[in-house]
Amino acid sequence: MSAVQNVIDVQGLTKKFGAKTVVDGFSMKVPKGSIYGFLGPNGSGKTTTIRMMCGLLRPDGGGGTALGFDIATQSHEIKARVGYMTQRFSLYEDLTVTENLTFVARLHEIEDAKGKVNAALQEYDLAPRANQLAGQLSGGWKQRMSLAAASLHEPELLLLDEPTAGVDPKARRDFWERIRDRADKGVSVLVSTHYMDEAVQCDFITFIAYGRKLIDAPAADIPKEVGLHTWRIEGAHLHEIYKQLTGAPGVDQVARFGSALHVSGRDEAALERAVAPFRGDHDVMQAKTGLEEAFIYLMGGAEDNFK
Repeated sequence: MSAVQNVIDVQGLTKKFGAKTVVDGFSMKVPKGSIYGFLGPNGSGKTTTIRMMCGLLRPDGGGGTALGFDIATQSHEIKARVGYMTQRFSLYEDLTVTENLTFVARLHEIEDAKGKVNAALQEYDLAPRANQLAGQLSGGWKQRMSLAAASLHEPELLLLDEPTAGVDPKARRDFWERIRDRADKGVSVLVSTHYMDEAVQCDFITFIAYGRKLIDAPAADIPKEVGLHTWRIEGAHLHEIYKQLTGAPGVDQVARFGSALHVSGRDEAALERAVAPFRGDHDVMQAKTGLEEAFIYLMGGAEDNFK
């Protein structure tokens, strides 16, 4: 490997199901020790791409490595070193928490399986629920148990596919604290999501839509890479202002954020002229372009491959 190690390094990954190309020439490098956000709407090809990158699904084109192993010919070596948390709960609902973790430990042929399981129960605060059936757990506790199971064999890389879908905000915050703990211990993390408030916790971000990569950069650089400027408008009759500004010269997009409009465009001077008439009756101020504005803008130019 080079001096800067990449735990994932894939080029041109392509996957077709029938006549549809669901992943189209996808390339990405994930630096060792990073939390890498994999963002895109439902149906964008995130899960298919993740499965190809960890050797679970053979690509129709392209290739690369995960943890230095070839994704096409060394999938067994990759799977032994990767923790994969699927979008849907994939453990056994009719087994207890302890029984599920013990089963996973035995699958990975972990030495001192009982000790490892007991340590995981403590680390993930699952001990009070150790004898509870997994099917009786709430979504947040199922998620926590799934992360414990995916981390049990101390993988070098965690692949987390929409791990917080359907859980409450507190459970999501708790989950991300645990992800950061894993990263602080040197574990690399690739996490797919469509929540913008989770994306800001990532070191790097790739946006994917309809099987194609839209942008790939450090999270802090994404808005600058897209090149948008943004103004925020607060006040009455925002719906009317929304209609007036949509399609106006210099305005590339208008989006509602709570009690305000975020008006964005690439031409800074033209954008300022567009929002100027609303000063006085409304609070009009420059705003920092965020990931959500960037994502909405990029999605606006993406072409649906299922049309």
